[in-house]
Amino acid sequence: MLSPSVVPVPQERRVVTAIPGPRSVELQARRLAAVASGVGSALPVFLARAHGAIVVDVDGNQFIDLGSGIGVMTIGHTNEAVVAAATAQLNDFTHAMFTITAYESYVRVAELLAEHTPGNHPKKTVLINSGAEAVENAVKIARKHTGRTGVAVLDHAYHGRTNLTMAMTFKAMPYKAGFGPFAPDVHHAPNSYPFHDGLSGTDAAARTISYLEKKVGASDLACLVVEPIQGEGGFVVPADGFLPALQEWCTENGIVFIADEIQSGMARTGAWFASEHFGLVPDMVLSAKGIAGGLPIAGVTGRAEIMDSSHAGGLGGTFGGNPVSAAAAVAVFDEIERHDLLREGRRIEGILKPALLALQQKYAVIGDVRGIGAMLAIELVQPGTHEPNPAAVSSIAAFAAQHGVIILTAGTYGNVLRFLPSLAISDELLGEAVGVLDDAFGAL
Repeated sequence: MLSPSVVPVPQERRVVTAIPGPRSVELQARRLAAVASGVGSALPVFLARAHGAIVVDVDGNQFIDLGSGIGVMTIGHTNEAVVAAATAQLNDFTHAMFTITAYESYVRVAELLAEHTPGNHPKKTVLINSGAEAVENAVKIARKHTGRTGVAVLDHAYHGRTNLTMAMTFKAMPYKAGFGPFAPDVHHAPNSYPFHDGLSGTDAAARTISYLEKKVGASDLACLVVEPIQGEGGFVVPADGFLPALQEWCTENGIVFIADEIQSGMARTGAWFASEHFGLVPDMVLSAKGIAGGLPIAGVTGRAEIMDSSHAGGLGGTFGGNPVSAAAAVAVFDEIERHDLLREGRRIEGILKPALLALQQKYAVIGDVRGIGAMLAIELVQPGTHEPNPAAVSSIAAFAAQHGVIILTAGTYGNVLRFLPSLAISDELLGEAVGVLDDAFGAL
C-alpha cells in the first residue's frame, strides 16, 4: 500500500519527447543563468518525480534508472516505509543538534551500524552529513588514536571533494584540478587492478606494502583507507587476497584499516557491506549514500577503543545525524531485513552480469566485465587492446539516455560504464535496459 504522500509511477520506460524535452530545455536555460557552471550535469533533464526504479522528467519521459543517484537509492526511489518514517519525524521535530539535546533515532542508527558492519567486537559510531565528511572524521579519529599523521590511499580511489578528501582522491579532472594546495601527508599507493596489472592478490599486496614501507614508513602512518570495490575509479574489484594482506600488514604495524563503503555498503553488493566478500573486518567502516533512502546522513563506525580516542566535543556538527535522516535510516535497515534485499542484490547480479558478459562476446570494444551484486561495470577499450576508449563510453551513455535508460560513467580514464540499479528493479526492466544497451553498442 503506497503512502498517501508517494506518487505512484508505472514501472515502465516511456519516451514521449526528444531528450531533453521542451520543459527541461526551459529549465536548463534558467539553470545556466543561476547555478554555478562548476556544478556539471550528465543529463540535461529535470526530474518531476520518481518511484522504484523509474524516474520521470518534467516532460513526462520515464527513464529506467541504472544510476540510483550514484548508489543512493539502493532500496528504490520514494520507498513507502522511508517516506512514512521521514514524514512522521517531520511532524515531531526537524532538528535538535544531538550534542545539545539527544534523540533516540541517532542512537538506533548507531546500534544498527554496530550490528551490521563486519566483526563482533564492541563498536561505536559518529553520525555526520556526507561521505566526504565521514572520510574526514575517520582520518581525524585515526590520527588521534595513533598519534601519527600519515594517510595512505590506493590509486584510482575516490574519497570526496573537501580539501583533505581531494588530496586522497586519485583523479585530478574534474575533482582536483586547480583547487590546491591540498592537505599534506597523504600518500597514494598502487592498487590491485587485475584487468590491467595481471597480478595475483599476493603479488599486488606485496607491491603496495613495499611502496608504503619504502616511501612513507609504516611507523608514520595513521591509517590506510580503501574502497573494497572502488567506485568512481571504475568499480575495480581487487584480486583475491589483496585486501586481507593489506589488513594483516596494517594490524601488525598499528595502522588503522578503514573501509570506505560509502558506495559499496548497505546491501549494494548482496551483502550488508562489500568487506564481507573479502573476509575483511575493518577497524572502521564508513557509510553514506544508500543508508537513508535519499536523505543526507553518513556514519563512521569503528572499534570502540578507537572511536573513544577523541576527547568530548571533538566529534560532531550542527546537522550531523539529523533526526529526519536518522528516522529514514532506521527504516532503510528495516526494509533491507524485512524484504531480504541482500537476496535482491544477488538476483540482480545473476541477471545483469551474464547479460553483460554476453555483450562482451558480441562486441570487442568491451574489455572487462566486473563487479559484485548490484554494483557492476564494463570497461571499454580499443578492440584487441587494453587501451581506454572513453569516446565509446560517451556515445553509449548518450544513446541510452535518448532511449530512456540512465547509465553512469566512471573510471580514471573515463572508459567505464557502471551499473547501480536499485534493488527494487524488476527482471523485466533489467532485460529491457540491456536491450537498449545492445542497441547502443550496435550503433557504434
